[in-house]
Amino acid sequence: MTEQGPSIEERDDDLAPLAPMGPPHTRAEDLFAFLTGTFLVSLGLHLLAGVNAVTGGTAGLSLLASYGVDASFAVLYLGINLPFVALALHQLGVGFTVRTLAAVAAVSGFSLVHAQWFDIASIATPYAVVGGNLIIGVGMLVLFRHHASLGGFNVTALLAQQKLGLRAGYVQMAMDVTVILASVAIVSAPLVLWSALGAAVLNLVLALNHRPGRYLGETPSRRPLGR
Repeated sequence: MTEQGPSIEERDDDLAPLAPMGPPHTRAEDLFAFLTGTFLVSLGLHLLAGVNAVTGGTAGLSLLASYGVDASFAVLYLGINLPFVALALHQLGVGFTVRTLAAVAAVSGFSLVHAQWFDIASIATPYAVVGGNLIIGVGMLVLFRHHASLGGFNVTALLAQQKLGLRAGYVQMAMDVTVILASVAIVSAPLVLWSALGAAVLNLVLALNHRPGRYLGETPSRRPLGR
């Protein structure tokens, strides 16, 4: 899943003049948005898991791993993200790291709730893949609006941009494509194609709806956000 960082289009917008900002969100609003966003992301992932589909990012990598090993998505997602969290702590600061770890833990926790209370006995693959990625995208937008992060691959992408001068959007895209292609070893070819379509839908949701300075509820900030 594009955990998702800012899109390529968004990064091009970073130099655009900021629109007038409204009043900042309260802590209560940020907390409710954090819970809402992580719940939606985990719900979308649950739909994907119902048909053994994948998406980009560490969430997609965790889904893929859960199809091949005897471990839950929640455990794998938390474990796979720990190296990125450690990298973020070293390179991007405590605040970013704490928000990232909290979001990853919340998505993992909610995934256990869905597994217990939402039994997907039958669901059409197109509906699960497209609908799941749409829900993930909306959840990530909620998190981004409140300066929360899902970290993951985006940490590496941001560092590649800072240290090597590579465009973070392209680095993120390359890593996401790698996850989708790797799924060929575990899931069927039609599912790989559906997963690729779903990842494109997710990126489109973010590209069209998440650009700096276009949301009056956010506070002025140039801090990069993670997926």
